[in-house]
Amino acid sequence: MRESHTEGATAPPFATAITMGDPAGIGPEIICRAVAAMTEETRRQTLLVGDPAIFRRAAAMIEAPLALIPWSPGDVLPDQGVAVAAVEVPAGSEIPDGRISAAAGDMAFRCVERAVQLVQARHAGVIVTAPLNKAALHAAGHDYDGHTGMLASLTGALSSFMLLASETLSTLHVSTHVSLRDAIDRVTPERIIATVEAGHAHLKALGLAQPRIAVAGLNPHCGEGGIFGDEDERCIAPAVEALREAGFDVQGPISADTVFYRASRGEFDLVVAQYHDQGHIPVKLIAFDTTVNVSLGLPIQRTSVDHGTAFDIAWQGRADATNLGSALAYAQRLVAGGMV
Repeated sequence: MRESHTEGATAPPFATAITMGDPAGIGPEIICRAVAAMTEETRRQTLLVGDPAIFRRAAAMIEAPLALIPWSPGDVLPDQGVAVAAVEVPAGSEIPDGRISAAAGDMAFRCVERAVQLVQARHAGVIVTAPLNKAALHAAGHDYDGHTGMLASLTGALSSFMLLASETLSTLHVSTHVSLRDAIDRVTPERIIATVEAGHAHLKALGLAQPRIAVAGLNPHCGEGGIFGDEDERCIAPAVEALREAGFDVQGPISADTVFYRASRGEFDLVVAQYHDQGHIPVKLIAFDTTVNVSLGLPIQRTSVDHGTAFDIAWQGRADATNLGSALAYAQRLVAGGMV
């Protein structure tokens, strides 16, 4: 067993803390698949956060001989196997497979809450989240728009931004889980500037000396001089001009029907999308299995899969862990870059 050194350490003992997600979904299965594929050294640097019994069931289902070792702060670190910070299903609670339930939603929340506490205490470096179900989350009384809003609340962040990162195309969003009508109201110079600044800082930390950022327009053809709406001229253009005057390599507004193509061809490192589907659709079309969801603007680092709980195939041994592998690889990149 290894001694756990957390106070005054240069790096947390665990590089990543993987939350279980909604236990009725595919989260436990893809986590066990990903961990089983790790080297022993990487496994020792990985902490699972969730119910050990559920992880054991998932490991048995996929016939993965994983040694799951209970761990709490202050314990020695396991030399072999994978450590589990236990967040257990309350006695008497039932979580039906592949179905929405308040019990599952509460478990998903408590796992994220525990992971935040562990990262804030420097026991782990980056949170990697398996998918949760928003309806289950709300049924449990946790009224968040998803992981991003939840993490902002748990960490006291004033705002956060959703980055979808892939090798071909990356997008950062001015707004995400709000109605399209509300998303239009969020297209303000202040919000656009904050979004670009967050993306620029993240890319700089990853090693890009001068990130090239494009800002997508909101209206068709950026409004055609106000014929199809004035938000592009009234809100987006002034924000871009202010950013350029501040030294950012940013262009926009650029019509959304061309900007993602141009970025995918290498012209830009990042596209700032004005709302959820504007940014999600092109990235998922190009790199559905490998896109990573990254939260920016938080005092902690978090990556995630970019898919849902897949209740239709949950607990059938059919889930693919490729996307979780990409999220874990991005988390390791953040650790290696000294961002934790």
